[in-house]
Amino acid sequence: METEIPAMLHNRMKEHPETFTFHSARMRMKHVNAEELKKMDIDSDRCALELSDARCDVLAYACLVAIMCQGPGYHQISEKRLAKVVEENAERAPIVSSAGALITGIKRLKAKKVSIITPYMKPLTNQVIDYLEASEIEVIDSISLEVADNLEVGRLDPVHLIDHAARLNCKGAGAVVLSACVQMPSLPSVQKAEDLLGIPVLSAATATVYEILSNLNVAPIVPNAGSLLSGTIK
Repeated sequence: METEIPAMLHNRMKEHPETFTFHSARMRMKHVNAEELKKMDIDSDRCALELSDARCDVLAYACLVAIMCQGPGYHQISEKRLAKVVEENAERAPIVSSAGALITGIKRLKAKKVSIITPYMKPLTNQVIDYLEASEIEVIDSISLEVADNLEVGRLDPVHLIDHAARLNCKGAGAVVLSACVQMPSLPSVQKAEDLLGIPVLSAATATVYEILSNLNVAPIVPNAGSLLSGTIK
């Protein structure tokens, strides 16, 4: 997210008048497993407090699986808790979570069925599937790349995602989630995969940017980032 959100905002600024600054606070995690993800989620309160000092106009909680591994609907609990942390610092700002944004983004595309790619070990991917299906989104097919080291996830080549997407069973899918993880890079391949598959392609990152821009009351448009950010979604 620290690379793809600024990249999308920068690409948008080339074509639209609004300008943005980007700020981040980091939650520690080295290995993508349930134990570290739960510790990471607890640390989100500290990060929200730190960023509220900067009087940011919107805050985004970037780790999708840290929320989804807590059980269905947890993004709503998390967003409310973080909003309270910010308010207690005499500030108010909308809270966006990548988990909630992905669900909202899929529904904005009017997709009831999806196929997904994750970098996770299969048990975590299954938790993501359960979370989506609890939100009335059917997962037709999934590919787990099974990379447990968080740094290695960030070093995966997004170009390979196009080949992975081509292996997905997309029959009946209304959309493909090219990266159900904000750590796995995907932005360079989102539009290419969409052109290849002929159906909308989004990622946790593109969905988060849609919600960030919407909460800033500016048009959620980013060039070459898939249908969700094309400006055609109402």
